[in-house]
Amino acid sequence: MKTNVGGIDRVLRVLLGIVLIALAASNTVGWWGWLGVVPLLTGVFGSCPLYQLLGVNTCPMKSRK
Repeated sequence: MKTNVGGIDRVLRVLLGIVLIALAASNTVGWWGWLGVVPLLTGVFGSCPLYQLLGVNTCPMKSRK
């Protein structure tokens, strides 16, 4: 997959994913907190399938693969 998630977007996804997973692990939120795995993985790998379907790309031109 091509990289389509830019720097700030990646950082926000990773932080959101970690927060949701931590809240789920501490039983603060329900099972839906484990959905934080999705933004975490898309942030780590820099590729979002939904962005690809919608034609969105937040990655700068120079760092695209």
